[in-house]
Amino acid sequence: MAESRRQFLLGSALLGTAGAAALGARAASAAPSAAPPATETGGVHSGGHGGGVAGPTFRKGAVVDHAANGFDPTALLRDFDYGRVSRLPDGRVLREWVVAAADLDLEIAPGVRYPAWTFNGRIPGPTLRCQEGDLLRVQFVNTSAHPHTMHFHGIHPAEMDGIPDTGPGVIPSGGSFVYEFDAQPFGVHLYHCHVGPLAEHIARGLYGTFIVDPPAPRPPADEMVMVMHGYNTTFDGEGNQLYAVNGIPFHYMHEPVRVKRGELVRIYLVNALEYDPINTFHLHGNFFDYYPTGTRLEPSEYTDTIMQAQGQRGICEVRFPYPGRYMFHAHKTEFAELGWMGFFEVTD
Repeated sequence: MAESRRQFLLGSALLGTAGAAALGARAASAAPSAAPPATETGGVHSGGHGGGVAGPTFRKGAVVDHAANGFDPTALLRDFDYGRVSRLPDGRVLREWVVAAADLDLEIAPGVRYPAWTFNGRIPGPTLRCQEGDLLRVQFVNTSAHPHTMHFHGIHPAEMDGIPDTGPGVIPSGGSFVYEFDAQPFGVHLYHCHVGPLAEHIARGLYGTFIVDPPAPRPPADEMVMVMHGYNTTFDGEGNQLYAVNGIPFHYMHEPVRVKRGELVRIYLVNALEYDPINTFHLHGNFFDYYPTGTRLEPSEYTDTIMQAQGQRGICEVRFPYPGRYMFHAHKTEFAELGWMGFFEVTD
């Protein structure tokens, strides 16, 4: 697996503070005829499993077209969707969302197209946020050409679990269903499609963050969401050729995350990576408090590096005492050199 990813690289040296790398790929063998059609720009998808990307990708200063993609990772950082809020007769808060699955052709690296499956047209999907005890209604609309579901991590009835064998089961193309359940427990969770082949449905982009705030609010902070993930551009299910946070590899090298010195920064960190058993988060020049799953109000450790298995998540809280640029990245070198790195820019 590691060797195939190394073959993807034409060069892996960072190019200045832009942090772009010179990357390329070998086209893989042809795929089944039922797979998505080939694209003409940049990458070549010779279809579904077995497709690939070819040609130059990252060069110094090269970026993807965020407007054409329909989302910008800088905006996604602090984009919390609280839903449509109303009150039930008993005074409890009701939150409602509409989430649609859709097939999109996205530019995931300069000149590299990817046939993604998305929630609300973005990778990762919207960050749904609520408070413990709220009643949640999520109307899922499947506009994709493929069957999908929404599976929420948390506590809920079996019929709301979003898996093929309970409740409504799989939602077919053109179908819809309303998931309704109480928000519990508080913490940072995730949701994702749960249709087989499960790894492909997640890896193509069908995942997002689900935050349940505790009854008493956490201390005020500059809050942001970071979803770690990858792209298996060859569709061989054996490993990823690109790695990212919030959709686009190397994005936060081009556009550092801006924070204030001394201000509490709270990072909701989620590992949605498929085809690799673990992921890591390392922060340069600083330490942070870590709250696994965010289900306790006291941190478990004070560190600069944590490890998460697939589907794990947690909260990192940090104050930057000095101004300047501080790198963050996977402490798996290969992941970092293939896109999973960025900068915090700390100012007064």
